[in-house]
Amino acid sequence: MLMPKPANDKELQQYSPVVLAYIGDAVFELMVRTHIATSGPRKIKNIHSDTVDIVKAASQARMVRHIFKDLSEEEQEIVRRGRNAKTNPPKNTVLHDYKLSTGFEALLGYLYLKGEEERLQDLIQRALDEGQPDP
Repeated sequence: MLMPKPANDKELQQYSPVVLAYIGDAVFELMVRTHIATSGPRKIKNIHSDTVDIVKAASQARMVRHIFKDLSEEEQEIVRRGRNAKTNPPKNTVLHDYKLSTGFEALLGYLYLKGEEERLQDLIQRALDEGQPDP
């Protein structure tokens, strides 16, 4: 993935949690699409529906609940800032799930801008492994 020049702590503090979530949303979507599309042959409609099932707010909220205890204090604070940010959730979304997913996306955006690609990939993989419902 094309990574930007790593931002320092002062630069990262200038981004609102909503901007971090905006970036994190794009990063997560790309990584999930790549994961699904490269995990074996499927029809495109299945690739799309499987991706939507993973990137929706309820799934992201479940994922962040599973990995939260393993985050550093700094990472937990980013999730809290994102969760508490003023946002306008879609009408078909549970507010608490939407807020948690915003926190998760803020963390992903933060790690992406900080240049922590390995940590970003590790957290996304763990979230995908641990945060999916049982079949």
